[in-house]
Amino acid sequence: MTQSAIRMRASAVVSAIVAAGLLSACAHHRPAPQTYPPGGYQGGYSSYPPAAAEYGRVTHIQWMQGYSQGQTTGAGAVIGAVVGGLIGNQVGKGSGRAAATAVGAVGGAVAGNAIEERNQAAQGSYRITIQLDRGGRRAYDVPSVGDLRVGDPVRMVNGQISRY
Repeated sequence: MTQSAIRMRASAVVSAIVAAGLLSACAHHRPAPQTYPPGGYQGGYSSYPPAAAEYGRVTHIQWMQGYSQGQTTGAGAVIGAVVGGLIGNQVGKGSGRAAATAVGAVGGAVAGNAIEERNQAAQGSYRITIQLDRGGRRAYDVPSVGDLRVGDPVRMVNGQISRY
């Protein structure tokens, strides 16, 4: 293999990795759902000014099968891009190989991101609805309800739910 061919192949692989990184950075991200840590609110951080606690009662706990916040970490896109780029790099010669590598990287990134999103959606989550003591309702989407049950009195501070 000539020096020029080696440089071209290395350039194609680097281009595929850069394309994967750019695609994962452009992936659509939504805000993270409110979470309920095991054991309730554990502190570990402070907010200034201090956040006011809200109190209420759990009125509903609903399993949301296949519910997804649409979040992906970008790992699926990066892994897909690398695999797609490597597969694309096996096709053709010269500039055709570089084009196939780039197309493989882009296609792999899209496919990897879609696979990651589908896997997260299949896991599901719980929606906890809380009737506030001062009126109004709050709904939190969480991966686990822990020890919460309908009717439990709860306290919310900075989006963290704990029984009291």
